[in-house]
Amino acid sequence: MKATDPFVRRWVLQCKHRKAGIAGAAVGTPDLHVLNGTGRPVHRGDVVVLVTNGRFSRPAQEFARSQRLHLVDRQTLSAWAGGQRPLWELLRAVPSPRNPTSLS
Repeated sequence: MKATDPFVRRWVLQCKHRKAGIAGAAVGTPDLHVLNGTGRPVHRGDVVVLVTNGRFSRPAQEFARSQRLHLVDRQTLSAWAGGQRPLWELLRAVPSPRNPTSLS
């Protein structure tokens, strides 16, 4: 999914559903490799996010940090779905707003 926030940042989000939720298999690095390969170069995302109703493996968390990818696990998803705060306030190190252009 692609979206633009009120600060003109392009968001690229991919969702991974786990049948057993947090008790199921963790989302691993292969899913992040695919997202990393397309999120910025193909879809021109400023903020690239993988969302799951489960959890992420430790290697996936380390890879995400090294590549400036954002992870939304079950806990963060619950906070976001609660509607009290926008996603950009729940994530760390979201890029600064872009200057609007005629192509935005």
